[in-house]
Amino acid sequence: MPGSKYTRQTVLSVKHWVADKLISLTTTRDPEFQFTPGQFARLGLPQSTEGAQPDIWRAYSMVNGPASETLEFYSIVVPEGEFSPRLAQLQPGGHLYVDKTAFGFLTLDRFDAGGTLWLIATGTGLSAYMSMLYDERVWRDYRRIILVHGVRNTDELAYRDQLLEWEQAGEAQSVDSPRARLSYHPIPTQQNLPGTPQARLTALLADGGLERHVGCALDPATSKVMLCGNPDMLTDARKLLSERNFAVGRRGNSGNLALENYW
Repeated sequence: MPGSKYTRQTVLSVKHWVADKLISLTTTRDPEFQFTPGQFARLGLPQSTEGAQPDIWRAYSMVNGPASETLEFYSIVVPEGEFSPRLAQLQPGGHLYVDKTAFGFLTLDRFDAGGTLWLIATGTGLSAYMSMLYDERVWRDYRRIILVHGVRNTDELAYRDQLLEWEQAGEAQSVDSPRARLSYHPIPTQQNLPGTPQARLTALLADGGLERHVGCALDPATSKVMLCGNPDMLTDARKLLSERNFAVGRRGNSGNLALENYW
């Protein structure tokens, strides 16, 4: 589409994690579309017939790493929504429009390398972290990576197999390996998962339960924390962390906290 701000991509596959609720779509990728892991794309769909110009746009983080030849997006389906039900109806061979520019600042460039990286997400906020973990840089720049994924029920733990594979691969490394080790912590709030606290992430942050469960202290001197998820979690978690000397970076100071409203 010469002169256009977007490209039309073809849907290659659709995965339904939870029927009528959680889906992932893989599409073709324009060779000129570039992004940094953690950024998001604006996706467009027409309101009416196939082939019409896209007039509904929503932001979605890429799940795939920057070197992938395809794009992958993870979405909750909101029944009364204007966009996600149309997205869920797409089938392989259908089309999705992608803005040529990537957006967002939830990237590893926000931090100095080293120490422990905490990746805390609720729901589909996991997307941004998957993209980072597909990129070799995060494994090279940190000593330990702690990924915490808060959901309601265990069937909402998308990408769990891949995360467990990364976790187990880390356990097989030698003590002297320079590659970071990942520990993955799924936390459902409405369903029991053996060995896991059944509570909201903010409650676990407030009473120290998350640190006890993970076996690592949230030390502002050595930890960098990313938050991605629903706005209530971000507001409450940011307040709790700020009381412990975690702060978003400013000019001349990289900070140790970064967040993205994923709603």
